[in-house]
Amino acid sequence: MVKDLNNIREDFPILNEIVNDEPLVYLDNAATTQKPRQVVQALENYYYHDNANVHRGVHTLAERATEHFEAAREKVRAFINAASTKEVLFTRGATTGLNWIAASYGEKVIQAGDEIVISYMEHHSNLVPWQQLALRKGATLKYIKLTDQGTLDMADAKQQITSKTKIVAIAQAANVMGVINPVKELAKLAHAQGAIMVVDGAQSVPNIKVDVQDLDCDFLAFSGHKMLGPTGIGVLYAKEALLLEMPPIEFGGEMIDFVNLFDSSWTDLPWKFEAGTPDISGAIALGAAVDYLNEIGMDQIQAHSHEIVSYVLPKLQAIDGLTIYGPQDPAEHTGVIAFNLDGLHPHDLATGLDMEGVAVRAGHHCAQPLMKYLGIPAAARASFYFYNTKADADRLVNAVLATKEFFKDGTI
Repeated sequence: MVKDLNNIREDFPILNEIVNDEPLVYLDNAATTQKPRQVVQALENYYYHDNANVHRGVHTLAERATEHFEAAREKVRAFINAASTKEVLFTRGATTGLNWIAASYGEKVIQAGDEIVISYMEHHSNLVPWQQLALRKGATLKYIKLTDQGTLDMADAKQQITSKTKIVAIAQAANVMGVINPVKELAKLAHAQGAIMVVDGAQSVPNIKVDVQDLDCDFLAFSGHKMLGPTGIGVLYAKEALLLEMPPIEFGGEMIDFVNLFDSSWTDLPWKFEAGTPDISGAIALGAAVDYLNEIGMDQIQAHSHEIVSYVLPKLQAIDGLTIYGPQDPAEHTGVIAFNLDGLHPHDLATGLDMEGVAVRAGHHCAQPLMKYLGIPAAARASFYFYNTKADADRLVNAVLATKEFFKDGTI
């Protein structure tokens, strides 16, 4: 269990909200996490004391803002163990990062007849950019199958990744079924065929310890708002050698070296890709979020997630008529559990849970191909984080039972 959990919860005032006359149980963390006071204070401190544009300014506020902005980059570098801050690009989020890879590296490398390999469990952000790239270039988009348990079929992965494969793009942790994928092994398969490994880290970086050098991934994209940071800030990690060869895809201030009337040259990494005024406050607050996560420890966060899922999964499995998608073994999960209740549309189920003060998400979760693969239109999804407790888990179970009882006559 995370140390001093009650004290940690005190850092999140929103957890004291009352929803529909019930104390809030927030279980929508896969969509976005709540923000501790320390992160909000980092935003406030920047705007109240250091607000200025970064880089090139010589006045005191500009120098302070630049110092805090680049310090945040170093915090992120250390957090994912990148070799250099040159490999850490600030973006608007994981979606932007994945689109940058497709639009820059992919556009340069992919030719007609090449293959791009993804899986059926990918979020649209790690599917549509590759789909559209393949359509533009005349390449083939291939999908790795899933096992009956909803995990990645590694035997099929070995079949799908061939000498024609140029890009393998897989989520390290799936946003619907909470599966943790063996991206280190996938990277070895990709590199053996001369392909590069792209990792969607939106769900993994907030929940498990991620070491990009150990994984040997070529790219990793993730979002700040899923790891206690603000919305609108994210990170793209890429190996320096790849970034040096990639063209920028946005142009303007900040990313230039010299601009002449008819040609331009680009500045050094990482700023070559960061056109315009960046989200300065967001990056600084993301640095504060990294500090907060480090104070708890990613090992403890992952252990707490395992403890909560081990506690609640059997209770949900015992509910008659409840179907859980993905692995039934808690050891194979992040804090994400997707489920449906017989006879209820997931939106009705989520509405019923909300009436009990329990916030979950319902829909296709930006994973429509996965929904089709599973043979369902949508699902409800509860996602736990380190500030959730076993009492929260019990509230979820009781809310499901109460909702089932309310709709037991089938008139919905």
